[in-house]
Amino acid sequence: MNGTSTAFILVGLFLAGGVYSFVKQGMSKSLVTLLSIGAAMCLIAGILRLEVWN
Repeated sequence: MNGTSTAFILVGLFLAGGVYSFVKQGMSKSLVTLLSIGAAMCLIAGILRLEVWN
């Protein structure tokens, strides 16, 4: 586990928390969708960079 994968995972979790907060506030669905796509991409990038499959 290196620093880049940790950063991606932390940013993804931060954005996922933003998705939860925006849904509770009743923000627009397009904004929540865009934020959730970004969170998912960050989490996937962080998990793929863990290199546990090598």
